[in-house]
This record gives sequence, structure tokens and C-alpha cells, in this order.
Amino acid sequence: MTINVKAPELSRRGVLAGLGGLSFGLALGADGLRLIGEAEANTPTSGQQYNNWVRIAPNGTVTIISAGSEMGQGTSTTLPMIVAEEMDADWSKVAIEMTWGDEKLHGYTFNNQKMMAIVGSRGTMLYFNELRIAGAQVRKVLMQNAAEKWGVDVALLKTEPGFVVNPANGQKLSYGEIASFAKVPSPLPAVDPKELKQRKDWRLIGKGVPRRDTPSKTNGTALYAIDVKLPGMVYATAMHAPVHTGSPESWNDADIKKMPGVIGTVRLSNGVAVVAQHFEQAVAARNALKVTWKSGAAAGFDSAKALDDYAKLHHDPKAQITNLSKKGDVDAAFSGAAKKFSAEFRSDYGYHAQMEPLNAVVRVAADGQSAEVWEGTQAADATRSEVAKALGIAPDKVKVTQCLMGGGFGRRSLGDYAAECARIAKEVGRPVKLVWTREEDIAHGMFRPQSFQCVEAAQDSTGKVTGWKHCVVGEGGVLLHTGIQIPYYEVPNQNIERRGVSHGIRLKHWRAVGHVFNVMAIESMVDQMAVEAKMDPIDFRFQRMSITPKARKCFETVAQMCDWKAARPEGRALGISITERSGSLGAGVVEISLNRQSGKIKVHKVWVAVDGGTIVTPDPAKANVESAIIYGLSSILHERITMKSGAVEQTNFHDYELMRMSDLPEVMDVKFVEVETRPTGLGEIGNPFIAGAISNAFFRLTGKRLTHLPFTPDRVLETLKA
Repeated sequence: MTINVKAPELSRRGVLAGLGGLSFGLALGADGLRLIGEAEANTPTSGQQYNNWVRIAPNGTVTIISAGSEMGQGTSTTLPMIVAEEMDADWSKVAIEMTWGDEKLHGYTFNNQKMMAIVGSRGTMLYFNELRIAGAQVRKVLMQNAAEKWGVDVALLKTEPGFVVNPANGQKLSYGEIASFAKVPSPLPAVDPKELKQRKDWRLIGKGVPRRDTPSKTNGTALYAIDVKLPGMVYATAMHAPVHTGSPESWNDADIKKMPGVIGTVRLSNGVAVVAQHFEQAVAARNALKVTWKSGAAAGFDSAKALDDYAKLHHDPKAQITNLSKKGDVDAAFSGAAKKFSAEFRSDYGYHAQMEPLNAVVRVAADGQSAEVWEGTQAADATRSEVAKALGIAPDKVKVTQCLMGGGFGRRSLGDYAAECARIAKEVGRPVKLVWTREEDIAHGMFRPQSFQCVEAAQDSTGKVTGWKHCVVGEGGVLLHTGIQIPYYEVPNQNIERRGVSHGIRLKHWRAVGHVFNVMAIESMVDQMAVEAKMDPIDFRFQRMSITPKARKCFETVAQMCDWKAARPEGRALGISITERSGSLGAGVVEISLNRQSGKIKVHKVWVAVDGGTIVTPDPAKANVESAIIYGLSSILHERITMKSGAVEQTNFHDYELMRMSDLPEVMDVKFVEVETRPTGLGEIGNPFIAGAISNAFFRLTGKRLTHLPFTPDRVLETLKA
């Protein structure tokens, strides 16, 4: 990327202002984010390209492309590290460069297509094997070139970090030396998976390296899209229809254009954008907008009433049903059951609440036939595609520079606001930085769907759970039913279904999506049956739920971690739940207390045991699980979006309440179960168990069950009185 810089200091705000009129680029190198001169930025030093992922320069610098969108999870370091491991690179000489959004070059393979979206904890899990092969491929090319140089059989050579070595005579060639004469064959050599390093030989995988984004985030030089400043850039913000799917009919355009610094307004399909010389001027003009709106599909929508309607729909024999999973003979299991159980659950909408407001910077070429985008995105390929579509050009005419993100959680994977920015930039003919205000982001948010659920279970005469029914009702398709199936409990007869509705509410993937409310319902039902049987809830799972060995191991591990059978201080109780997401499985325990006067639940301690396959970078992996625990606690105890007359009632963090530092648990203990299987997803696994564990602990304290997320103090007090 090229940015004009004018200030003499290297701070984030200084970078915005720029340095001395010279052009510089910002590069993420071995020492973190650094300024590089334009000549250097435009020089292919950058070395020889060995495959889609690696360049090696004669000075020994190994540049590895990272496709991992960086939103705090550490993927931008982890993915290049996997390549470096297999090519036997000297990590101290590795520079990292973010990809520009071409899924054909830098995508992983998912459902037989190339994608780049870092969602659903996919990053390490889906890139792992492909990047190992890419690294091994480069190592092969380097060794072959060294063998030809020395006139020896390549099979006699080996590598050590940054060098090809001939053990027979001790000769060495550094990767940089080889780069000065290397020939890269076409096609590139194939790599058999058997040729990859054995686990015992790993230097980096399983040990990890310091994250490359940490220094710049610590010293203030980290570049977020909201920090980017281009020559001639102007600012935009938007007001979208208060009722989802609404559109603008007219507005006080003449009045707005008279305001200080205002350049103009732009009609959007679902709103109005204001463009000004400075962001403060754009916000002032936005607040002065008087728009006549055409109502959308969500007009008149009331979220509370809708939940009541969902309950009726569940019991409506004429309702349209989508069967998600059917196994065995459920009718026979229930008709012949010795005992039957049922329970209903509800969950409200949830907002992503990412710290950095949604924003993007777009510069459209004068002829309108190409564009540059700066965005913190979870899916550079989606941004590229959406911007191209907005401008009516081919995707390869759009260059996306990935910036760091101040939180994503699923919201930053669409490219919608970048496409909106592109439309504005094209219309005003200048580079534009678009920033949605927090109020706008909430009002025009894309939410985790609300849901109604009914769970039923049947036991035979021995107490074994032989029948299982689970129905979820709501809007959102797959967003509604993730996590609803129970592969970890091999109940022989199952029927899982969804009953869909349509309101026109904007919905989006949210950290662990439907697992949040579906796992709560599943684990609350299991706990209810354990209480009825007067059994320890772990023993009940082992004896009555046909639990898989993998799940059993997770429960055994977490029981040991928390000393499950030990007495707790008076006024405290434990709750336990399974957790599952993106191929990973775990079990979690919480220790809570309750203020019966205020209705506030306090989570004091959390323990989680996770089978996440091979743990590539242990410290970031643990931090990801801890992050999801905190995110889950906040959403389950505090966060709630409600709508009336089709509009969101909350406006900012004063009425969309988030967890505070004082609410954090004093203990969060995360342990990974040691296995040698491929890596599975870890970015969300810390979230799904929280609601079920808290609900089950609450029952231990009060003898009453919480069934409506979030567990706000007023709902707790209502439950205690019931």
C-alpha cells in the first residue's frame, strides 16, 4: 500500500499525518510494522517467487504471504509459521505480507471451492495441510538447486534453518545464496504428505513463536483501516433505514449541502450517505438529515411478540418443517418410553459489538475501471467481489489491502460497507473513508438470530436416553441451527428439525452462531434428567447418554481440573456443559454465586478442557479460548437487542450493556487434551458451553431453571419469584 506521510514520528496518529511529503509503504516485517520507501516497495526484492506463498531475496529475507485476516486471534503469524516450519526457514529472517484478496492464489479449499473467509474458526484448521505442502515444496526447490550447484544427488542433502547442507563435507548454502541463482521449475515439484516433517522434528509447530502484530499494537504503529489517510481523501458516514430493508424516498438535501465542509449526499439502496471534508462535519450533517423512508419487510416487527409467536408455531401441526437430522425410530422410542422429559427455551438477538466501528477506505481510478480498498476484513475475497460488483468492474481490477481489525466476530466477512464506500467514492470522484457511527452500526446491525426451542428426551426402563427431539424456531436458516445436533451423544433415535419464519431482519454469523442457544438447551435438558435421576451430571452423561470416547475424555479432564467433587464455599455452585464447534469438542465448568436482592449472577471461576487436535501455537490458542469465554459471558449475562415497530431499541453501549472488567472471573483455566489429529477450530469453542453451565449451576443454587437468554438480573428475579 502507498500512503503519503507528513509527520516526523512513527506513531499511529503520526502515520496518518505522514512524513515529509515522501511516499512510503507500510510493511509488516520481522520487527513488526515498518515504513519502507516507495522505491523499496516497488522493487521485487522482494526476491524470487517460489510458489503462491513464498519469495526469497538474495539477502536471505524470506517473505511469506499470510492469508489470515488478523482480528486479534494471531492467525497472521500462525499461518506463515506453518510454511516456515516445512521449508525449514530461519524465522528471524521471515517477513510477513498480507494477501490482497485473490482466493484462487491464496484461498483454502472448502466444499470443493477456494475461499479466504476467516470465519467459523477456519484459519489454522483449513490452511494447515495446504501450507505445510507449500513450505515443503519450496524446500524441495531449494535443495534441488543446491544439488545442481554442487553436482551431487539431492537425496544426500538435508536442511537446517535457512540453509541447505551437504553432510558429506559440511558445505552449506544459505537460502539467500541459493535465491541469487535458483531456477524455479514449472510445474513445481509435487509433495507427498508422507514427505512432510514428522511431529518429533517440528521446531515451530506446537511450540509457537511471538506474534508479529503484538509490537505494533503495543507501540501504537499498528495500522487499522480507520487509520489510513490518502491524499485528497474525504470522509463519509451514513444513515440507513431505521426499519430493516427500508429505503430512502427523499431528504433535506439542500439544507445538508449548506452545512460547513459538506461536499454532498449520496443515495444508497437502504440509506443516505453524507460526504464532507472532515469526519466531524459528516457526522454533524448526518445528524441533521431528515429522511422520508419507504418501509421495508420488517415494518411493525416486534421481537418480543415474535418470540411468543414462535412458541405457537412450534405447536402448529401445519407449520412448514425442515428436517435437519433423523436417526432410528423416534416415535417408537417415545411411545415405549419409561420416562419422558420436555423443556422450552428462548434466546434474544445479539449484536457483534466489535470495538472498532465498521469502516473502509476506497480509491476509485479516474476512469472508474479499477479500485483500491483498505479494510479490516475477515474475507478479502468477499470484499474484492462486492466492491467489483458495486463498481461494475472485474474482481481482478480491485486491490484489497488487508488492515488489522479491532474485532470481527463474524460481522466483517461480507464486504458490504466496503462496497458502500466504493459507490460513494465513485460518485464523488475522490478517495473516501467511510465510518459507520456506533449508533448506526447498532441500528443497522446484523444480528445473531433470536430463537424458540423445544427439547424432548425419552428414557427406557434402565434409564438410558433412547429418544431425542429438538426443534428450533426462528429466522436465519443455518444461523439458527448450528450446534443443534449431538454427535457426542450417540442417542439411537433422534429427530432434529427447524421451523423457519421470515421478518426481513438483518442477520449474520456471530461468534459460535446458533451453538450459543442450542447447546444451552441440550445441556439444560441433560442436567434436568440427571437431577431427576439423583445422579451426578458427569456420571449421568457417562452412564445414560451413550457418550463418545472423545467427549468422555473432555469431561474426565475438566473434572480433574476443577476438582469436581470438592466442596465449594457457601453460596457458590458448579455447573457443567459440553462445548462443540468447528470440529473441536470440550467440556466446561463454571463456579457462580448469586445476589438474590439484585438478581446479578457472578461467575468466579471457569475451567475448560478442549480437544482441538494438534495445537499449532499454544499461547494464542489458549488466548482464543479465553477470549471466547469472556465474549460468551458478556452475551449471556448482559447483551440483548430488542425491536419494536421494526426498529432497534438500543442505540449505544449505555443501553446495550457489555460485561465490565469487574465482572471478569478471577480464574480461567484452559487445558488442551493431548491428541495427534489434525488441528480443529479454536476461535469459538470457548463460547457454546457458557450458557448451559451457568444455567445448570443456577439450578444447583436455587432449584429453579433459567431458560431465556440473556440471564439478565430482571429475568433472574422473575425466575426466583416464579
